[in-house]
Amino acid sequence: MKQKSRIGRRENSNRRAYVFLFPYLLLFGIFIIIPVVIAIGLSFTNYNAIEFPGFVGFLNYINLITNDEIFMQHVLPNTVAYAIIVGPGGYILSFLLAWALAQLSKLPRTIFALILYSPSLTSGIAMTVLWKVMFTGDQTGYINSWLMSLGVINEPIIWLVNTRYLLPIVIFIGLWSSMGVGFLAILAGILNSDETLYEAAAIDGVKNRFQEMIYITIPNMKPQMLFAAVMSIVGAFQNGTISTQLAGNPTPSYAAQLIVNHVEDYGFIRYEMGYAAATSVALLGIVWIFSSISKKMFAED
Repeated sequence: MKQKSRIGRRENSNRRAYVFLFPYLLLFGIFIIIPVVIAIGLSFTNYNAIEFPGFVGFLNYINLITNDEIFMQHVLPNTVAYAIIVGPGGYILSFLLAWALAQLSKLPRTIFALILYSPSLTSGIAMTVLWKVMFTGDQTGYINSWLMSLGVINEPIIWLVNTRYLLPIVIFIGLWSSMGVGFLAILAGILNSDETLYEAAAIDGVKNRFQEMIYITIPNMKPQMLFAAVMSIVGAFQNGTISTQLAGNPTPSYAAQLIVNHVEDYGFIRYEMGYAAATSVALLGIVWIFSSISKKMFAED
């Protein structure tokens, strides 16, 4: 009888858990699973948002790889360059800044954490308005004014039209705004580290902060590191707001065109929804590959 009562309590506990999970599962299904399934389905069709979708098989994917010169020559290289620099770069920067802040007392740490986190809280429009003022292409632009006063340049540079500078500007702004929830997760992980481990490491011969970081801090906060890595990768690949707000869509000569901008171009400007869906599925696959690599790197032993 006691065993049956324990089983009954366990079953009731499981039911309560499912009740609490149900709102999350419902929202996850509505806003994640269903849109992904619809996008995959539409990627095999020719759909213009007005007429009924017509099945075309893998034609959209074939055109994306073999016929879309803009995608292969501009969009994909731009996205890879942006993701390689902003993803790992923002991740490393988040860790180093979080580790540095953890060495401060509570009040200055809180103030600096809010300052670093604030760019990720602002909307894309508000953020790019600030940088558009900074990179205005005449003498009133702050960057031009500073460079001319220092004698670096003799005449203003039209930053947001010049294809040489546009992508580096987008990458720079992406790094500036990369201190998001991953940064907070790393900071929380460092602050909640077990102090006894550091005391034991000091006895075993660890002599400085850098050795503590390598041998104690990083190995003992793999969940936070994994979360930050995934968020950094996803953020790097899905961020197309910066280039759109700075230079429009498409950007001049596609100099800063990312995959997300390519999807918006075909989906909401040209209304080639099937092709846009195929591009978004390709982006989803790229994100999944890099996220899987991150999971293997920070998997628990």
